[in-house]
Amino acid sequence: MANSVLDMVFPSVDGKDVVARFDGGDITSDAGLLLVSEADRKLGLTKLMAASIDDHRDQDQVNHKMIELVRERTYAICAGYEDANDLTTLRHDPMLKTACDRLPSSGEPLGSQPTISRLENAVGRKDLLRIGTCIAERVVSQLPMDTRQVIIDVDPTDDPCHGQQELEFFNGYYDEHCYLPIHVHVTGGDGRQRLLCSLLRPGKAGPTLGLFGVLRRAIKLLRKRLPDARIILRGDSAFGTGEVIQFCQEAGIDFILGLKGNSRLHTLSTPVQMDACLKYKREGNGCREYGEFAYKAGPWKEHQRVVIKAEITRGELNPRFVVTSLAEKTPEEVYEFYCGRGEQENRIKEMKLDLGSGRTSCHRFLANQFRLLIHAAACVLMGVLQQSLEGTKWAKAQVGTIRLGLLKVGARIVETCRKAWVHLPTAFPEKAAWYHLHSVLSG
Repeated sequence: MANSVLDMVFPSVDGKDVVARFDGGDITSDAGLLLVSEADRKLGLTKLMAASIDDHRDQDQVNHKMIELVRERTYAICAGYEDANDLTTLRHDPMLKTACDRLPSSGEPLGSQPTISRLENAVGRKDLLRIGTCIAERVVSQLPMDTRQVIIDVDPTDDPCHGQQELEFFNGYYDEHCYLPIHVHVTGGDGRQRLLCSLLRPGKAGPTLGLFGVLRRAIKLLRKRLPDARIILRGDSAFGTGEVIQFCQEAGIDFILGLKGNSRLHTLSTPVQMDACLKYKREGNGCREYGEFAYKAGPWKEHQRVVIKAEITRGELNPRFVVTSLAEKTPEEVYEFYCGRGEQENRIKEMKLDLGSGRTSCHRFLANQFRLLIHAAACVLMGVLQQSLEGTKWAKAQVGTIRLGLLKVGARIVETCRKAWVHLPTAFPEKAAWYHLHSVLSG
């Protein structure tokens, strides 16, 4: 007789009732965590992260090693469980346990939500610095050795707050109480944009708060691996300041930065803007004019090359300015190169929407920074899967698409005396992608 509490009765098929209940045993809906753990083993990321944390617990009373807790939290985010509360039940999942080097048949589950929360609140400033550094080191290690040019993209984004978190402030631009993390991505010779760093900042932080410290460490790592590579900093008009330009010059790197318009810039670019207006009058929409001139703002130490793009959009003149040290490119090439920074916005959206990086709801600021670093680690691991899928139809798939199509796979796990069998669906349509990933990641 069906239990109305446990059983779900569906329409009958050929005279037989269809009844569902959650009693399948060692079955997982996230078999793809096998691939995530394999990517992690190849990169060695969570092992380094765990080693970066000073563990002050009484080791005689510890049930969960630090590396297990870091992996559990990171892998769960990769699978789409960004809320630590999900671990209340997910810690029993046979595949998550297997990915964290704990057999499904072991009586001890993974860490609970309170255990994870205690970890998040126990991490200190030095731990966070070491974790951030090891993530950056692993990312830089993925850049091809024949890279001749590295682009560093920087961009802040809003992280809405909904409580009394430390250092959350009202931000007038975003019209909300928030944090204002800054994300740094690097692009090497293979053209793949990789997350290097995510730094949590107070909600009303200025554009350069924390920027130069992050860039110094990034430049040091890049020059250690790629001593002859040219490094270019790229950012929007929030970073088009004399302070940033001076930093780039002193660090020996190039820059291409947006520049906010002002009356002097409009005066110097009048001929180009007039040409755009005349061209629009003759040819209509879609006309663009490019030009350049030397410009020195009051606080700047010397004149810099400024490029203008002028076009008519919706019947109005819309000039845009870029300041750069790139002397070899034409004005049009400079602006097109600058527009490439839009790809970083896609990567940031991917991290926020597909990996839930906005779950910075702890009270302590440092705990929220640790959460952001865990999400960054998940992003790096998913990036390894993306890179490993080159040459397949999944080559340009975003994180959410890869998770839905390749990681969210049901499987039955059976242990024998010598093996743990993961029985995947016979009719699974993406077998070829799984075989491909296994070959690349285990090679």
